[in-house]
Amino acid sequence: MGLASTSTDTSTGTGTGTGTGTGLPAGPAYHWPGEPGYRRLILALFAAGVATFAALYSTQPLLGLLSRDFAVPASRVAWSVSATTLLLGAGLLVAGPLSDRWDRTSMIKGSLVLAALLGLACAAAPSWPVLLVLRGAQGLALAGVPAVALVYLREEVHALVHPRATGLYIAGTAIGGMTGRLVAGGVAGLAGWRWALGAIAALGGLCAVVVVAALPASRHGPRSALAGLTRPGRAAGRVLRDHQLLRLYLIGGTSMGAFVAVYNVLGLRLTTAPYHLSVFAASLVFCVYPLGSAGSAVAGRLAERLGRGAVVLAGGLFAAAGVAVSLASPLPVVILGAAMITAGFFAVHGIASGWAAGAGQRRQAASQASAFYLLAYYLGSSVFGVLGTNLWESGRWPALAVLAGALFLTAAATGACAGHPPVAAGLRLEDAGHLGDR
Repeated sequence: MGLASTSTDTSTGTGTGTGTGTGLPAGPAYHWPGEPGYRRLILALFAAGVATFAALYSTQPLLGLLSRDFAVPASRVAWSVSATTLLLGAGLLVAGPLSDRWDRTSMIKGSLVLAALLGLACAAAPSWPVLLVLRGAQGLALAGVPAVALVYLREEVHALVHPRATGLYIAGTAIGGMTGRLVAGGVAGLAGWRWALGAIAALGGLCAVVVVAALPASRHGPRSALAGLTRPGRAAGRVLRDHQLLRLYLIGGTSMGAFVAVYNVLGLRLTTAPYHLSVFAASLVFCVYPLGSAGSAVAGRLAERLGRGAVVLAGGLFAAAGVAVSLASPLPVVILGAAMITAGFFAVHGIASGWAAGAGQRRQAASQASAFYLLAYYLGSSVFGVLGTNLWESGRWPALAVLAGALFLTAAATGACAGHPPVAAGLRLEDAGHLGDR
């Protein structure tokens, strides 16, 4: 990676200079920490992460209420989460390539606005089948955010801070997961699940306004209107044959599957014997989510020094240890286990998601690699989320713990096999300057 001599106008975030050894203009500079453009980008993607995950898992703390009101078993009501993630995963295969043809920022903004409108429709759903269809449509609408966000981030942010910036975006998804569940649980306890889903839709609309106002335009995305149509089959073939990427897909699917299975069942566990908590009180367990934000941000910095594989291994082992801790009966210990699971999972996902986008970028297939990673991620969520709820009905928490522990250990072992050198190996961040070429 060559260094460029670059002068930057920090008021606009653009730069001038020459690419290393070329004598040619380097083009627009990449966003760098401390610059206004970088702050706007991080704020917007943070808000996008909040909106996406608040909506995606908004029904998770409401499973008991939905089961009662619609008179369907809890294992079927879990599809209000799994249908959303499953359709989101399918939408990724379309949204990623389309963003190569069209503007990435427009894809993110449009997805958030449409998802907020569908969220309002979910709040008014007259029956269980209608709610299920609307939740699936909401997942499809949301696909434009995760399919594009990581690729956009890697294109627009300085290469040396990719893990750090990715960690901050993932931190936004963690805050969104916590906020959505807390708001849904709290409002449902006061006014019912319909008002709860309406409140989440309002939160999504507010975040969409922030993203529309703050997200910087793409500088380094595909320049051709036909870029997204250029041999997509060959690009998909490359990312499906690459052994490193296949390992990363496995990490995403297993870790997310374990995480969603745990939280699908945790609310059911805490509202039954011996705890008998209210829906709102049970939703307070999601207050551990800031540990996920911290975990992903710290993991990004550690990966710059220790390597991505080592951080994924450590995060997976820590989450598995949290599953073991959660087998105890005292409520404070159960919450400690949930906190460990949350921190470990977000450390794993924060690294693996950016790693997949970077590996795909080196193979000229960044959108496809990111889309397939997230497809595996959400397929794991859908399949193991429902499986975990079925295990709860047959074997209660110990059966769920066996599944989640095995999945986290699989992710940890796979991360160790997909080892990666430190991002900034041999290059100090403070000495790097601005890159004119990558």
